Amino acid sequence: MKQRELGRTGIMVSEICLGTMTFGQQNTEAEGHAQLDMAVAQGINFIDTAELYSIPPRAETAGSTETIIGSWLKARGGRDRLVIASKVVGRTAMPWFRPGGEEARLTPRQIRYAIEGSLRRLNTDYIDLYQLHWPDRRVNLFGDGGTTFQGLPEDDSVPLDETLGVLGDLVAEGKIRHVGLSNETPWGVMQCLAAAKTGKPRVVSIQNAYNLINRTFEMGLAEIALREKVGLLAYSPLAQGYLTGKYLDGARPPGARTTLFNRGQRYEKPGVDEAVRAYHALARDEGLDPVQMAVAFVTSRSFVTSNIIGATSLDQLRVILGSVDVAITPELEAKINAIHQVHSNPAP
Repeated sequence: MKQRELGRTGIMVSEICLGTMTFGQQNTEAEGHAQLDMAVAQGINFIDTAELYSIPPRAETAGSTETIIGSWLKARGGRDRLVIASKVVGRTAMPWFRPGGEEARLTPRQIRYAIEGSLRRLNTDYIDLYQLHWPDRRVNLFGDGGTTFQGLPEDDSVPLDETLGVLGDLVAEGKIRHVGLSNETPWGVMQCLAAAKTGKPRVVSIQNAYNLINRTFEMGLAEIALREKVGLLAYSPLAQGYLTGKYLDGARPPGARTTLFNRGQRYEKPGVDEAVRAYHALARDEGLDPVQMAVAFVTSRSFVTSNIIGATSLDQLRVILGSVDVAITPELEAKINAIHQVHSNPAP
């Protein structure tokens, strides 16, 4: 397992990061521990979670993923050999994250409340990378919204200086080491980088969706990632499982996430099935597993710091981890790009 530098921090993280959002609903504690054991045995040192998880968000399971990771850390030890990332929720009306059902916002008081909960559940004194799960300002999120940007909503967001200010205080107190973003836009990243010039902590990463049917990161954020060393932590490299082909033609396999939770609308758009079939045909022609080819493509991007993979079984995890042995040669990349020209970003 190769490693790459996290921003300009000097911290080296594995090119594959274990995503854990299924721990607590689709996966039991024992299954989560087994996945963590396998990942570490294969050279992964980077684990991603969030106070929101497990998914789908529910009051009964909020924080359950961090709790499962925390019990594994307590049982296995080795905290100093791991890089653990978590996230604080952005603005949300979901009432179970803050006391008294208060609307969650990225205020200093609420961020302090959130970090204490995450530290407690994770059984750790510090979090290596603490990310803003989504902005406090109103933006299109998670594939919602139209294809054009029509004006700005009224801006009643928490001032960025306040949010980054408390994160800087938490760095000084040793509760977090570095700050990252998630589900952010090019404008948002540049605003954060500008704030670093006034003494606020410099963001080191951005966690956005990126996969064969959603390469929109390349249109603006990729240049920022490379020039500013704010690398992508790519989530959904398999497009929430749609790139496996298991949902083609509306199929709903028993036990699959979309079957259980009906949350796949981001990847149920015109042109998705046609694109998935084209990539599967290419993989077959090249003698490759289509899952491994899709994951390897994401990992191979120069602007990607780490590729966040997820699974609900050890067999799935084993296949995905095998992607590190798949080379995206110039010839294969040209064929992938030819498909992309015809089936460009059907699921942004």
